[in-house]
Amino acid sequence: MNKNTVLAWATTIMIVVGIGLIALGAFRYDDVAGWGFASVGIGFFAIAWVFNALKGRV
Repeated sequence: MNKNTVLAWATTIMIVVGIGLIALGAFRYDDVAGWGFASVGIGFFAIAWVFNALKGRV
């Protein structure tokens, strides 16, 4: 595996984890903890976006 493949896998895994965290925040926790889970999930999306932008440049 080269660096681009590793970044692609990292991006995919982070998107899946981000969707899971947002789903936890939306469906499992109805109080303030749900907002925390959802915001961390959005943070995972932001980091996955950076990993995707780094493909081909590293």
